[in-house]
Amino acid sequence: MPEPRVTVDRDGHVLLLGLNRADKRNAADQQLLQELASAYGELERDPDLRCGLVFAHGDHFTGGLDLADVGPRLTGKGLDLVPAGGIHPWQVAGDSLTKPVVIAVQGICLTLGIELILASDIAIAAESTTFAQIEVARGILPFGGATIRFPRAVGWGNAMRWILTGDTFDAAEALRIGLVQEVVPTGTQYARALEIAQRVAAQAPLAVQAALANAKLAIREGDAAAEEQLQPELMRLVATEDSKIGMQAFLSRTTAEFVGK
Repeated sequence: MPEPRVTVDRDGHVLLLGLNRADKRNAADQQLLQELASAYGELERDPDLRCGLVFAHGDHFTGGLDLADVGPRLTGKGLDLVPAGGIHPWQVAGDSLTKPVVIAVQGICLTLGIELILASDIAIAAESTTFAQIEVARGILPFGGATIRFPRAVGWGNAMRWILTGDTFDAAEALRIGLVQEVVPTGTQYARALEIAQRVAAQAPLAVQAALANAKLAIREGDAAAEEQLQPELMRLVATEDSKIGMQAFLSRTTAEFVGK
């Protein structure tokens, strides 16, 4: 059997998704992107999975798209990246994950790597990570969501500084502008990201998903749409078994063991 481009493993309620083309600096060919889309679909469908962790094997997160492989596959409709049951890796095709994703990056993190960060929820970077959104230097534009999410995440000027120049920036700058949430010693980024993913997965999963959905609704449809859903969602969650478990744990000063119901 050929080596998978994306390794898929489980650690409790966390799905571990590892980019696995280290000999090519994890440059993303169509196979890697399709395998990642399939893994996202697995995360979405399985009720036992509460959080995803995206990371990369080897020294580098990704050198970006493998243009030699992907370029000839471009059609009038763009790239066909999503197999049956999958979710678009950059979540720009109408479907998005309802479960949170933590991402750990190191080494080189170019183009689609930044866009995977922007499509995730919490990002941890090794202090040696270098970033660049270099599409304009190749005569194209970022097409995995950077033009939409980058300005929203870090502010217009910060995003345009890097999108429009294609310049390289370091982990300290990524932290300063808010692209990543933590910078940690190189080699510890996976352990720290897993710690956070496990912390997320230990919370009431229905509540986590509801909070994530409301935040995404505010971005997509505005504050009023999100505000309209706050009370109905609160009442739905109050009626769940997990809400009772959480309240009992609070009263008894014990750790809640949520069941996702």
